[in-house]
Amino acid sequence: MFTNRREIDVEWGDCDPGGIIYFPRYMEYCDSCTNHLFGSVGLPKPQMLKTYGIAGIPMIEVRARFFVPSQFGETVVIESGVSEWGNTSFLVHHKVWKGDVLSAEVFEKRVWVAQLPGDPIRYKGMPIPQDVRDRLSGSVPAGRD
Repeated sequence: MFTNRREIDVEWGDCDPGGIIYFPRYMEYCDSCTNHLFGSVGLPKPQMLKTYGIAGIPMIEVRARFFVPSQFGETVVIESGVSEWGNTSFLVHHKVWKGDVLSAEVFEKRVWVAQLPGDPIRYKGMPIPQDVRDRLSGSVPAGRD
């Protein structure tokens, strides 16, 4: 599995009154890390939407496990990669590291979707192109366009 690493400095606004990262911020971090994961293999989101004619990759399920709190002033490293593939869906596994200690894990199930013709609010899952799978599996060199 190809992984992308991203450092995040924990800001005061990311924390609860006790100075610990407020749990919804992990979801925001990971959503951003998913976009960076795709960008790291040459698929920045605006280009991906245009190239493949999709509406996006919305999250349909999320779960998290927290092991060690991360706090204001610390730097965490998030490693992100696609750990499972379905026909139209995929699972992004994020590992949040505090130094060499696993602080949290977040799992996002996402769907490759296109807008239904003539209906601006309905979407349909579409098969994920093999090229995308190959890039995120590490079988195509990162940054290939």
